Amino acid sequence: MTAEFVDGADASPLPSLLAVVGATGTGKSEFALGIADALRALGGSVEIVNGDAMQLYRGMDIGTAKLPVAERRGVPHRLLDVLDVTDEASVARYQAEARAEIDRILADGGTTLLVGGSGLYVSAVLHDLEFPGTDPVLRAELEQELAERGRGALLTRLRALDPVAAAAIDPHNPRRLVRALEVATRADTVRPALPTVPRPWRPARVLHLRREREVLVPMLHARAARMFDAGLVDEAAGLVDTGLERGRTASRAIGYAQALDVVHGRSTVAEAVEATAIATRKYARRQVAWFKRYPDACDLDVTLAGPEDLAALAHRIVR
Repeated sequence: MTAEFVDGADASPLPSLLAVVGATGTGKSEFALGIADALRALGGSVEIVNGDAMQLYRGMDIGTAKLPVAERRGVPHRLLDVLDVTDEASVARYQAEARAEIDRILADGGTTLLVGGSGLYVSAVLHDLEFPGTDPVLRAELEQELAERGRGALLTRLRALDPVAAAAIDPHNPRRLVRALEVATRADTVRPALPTVPRPWRPARVLHLRREREVLVPMLHARAARMFDAGLVDEAAGLVDTGLERGRTASRAIGYAQALDVVHGRSTVAEAVEATAIATRKYARRQVAWFKRYPDACDLDVTLAGPEDLAALAHRIVR
């Protein structure tokens, strides 16, 4: 297969590992399928590896915008539906499993598209990052402190131990706060963060999709409304029977936490839609900040692009 990646006026050989990244709502799935179609038209073999932490979970489909099998155009998708909702996602485990999938695809002569907006998960694959193990005793102590003293006390401690991590973390996410403080407390560990100049794991090209905020924000609100119209509350209610509320990671996923409030009568659907849209906007802002730090990424402005435009752009990129 002969292909070139066009970045501005320059063309360079297309690597066998491409990452399609960007904030929620930028059209990553549609664009990646366009890339896959173009590469397959040249006779290549292509597989997609999921880079969205919440799409790892079985049954969490509507709220994660997971592509149904019928819409995947025959392109194999890896690392979807590999966790139960009671499992706790681990970026270290994901790193090992995603890299193993990529090694297999490349060994077979194929191209891998790593597609997702979970910044740390994507970075764990693309860059030479090390992740410390967990300390069950320390974790239990921190979780007890969280229950007794609240997030503020843990955030104060984290600021004293690691101001950089404290500034970067979402203080409203207790799971991330506990984990960050666990890492900061153990002096022999390596902080799992994107370095200023990250070292690549293997040659790759990053395609960063970007929509201007004034266009993206109303799209995210409409997206939240569509998910609830499509049955997100019923999906969340069904997952309660399989342990969704026992899952530390899954139960806090944007959309599902709000849908559970509807299930238990703590909010109306309209309130849940608004809360989901607000949470998604905040998450998108963090995603944009994360992916801005990627060196040598190709920044693609897709502000006004619809599905057909994304497909056309994908075909222009692959020659």
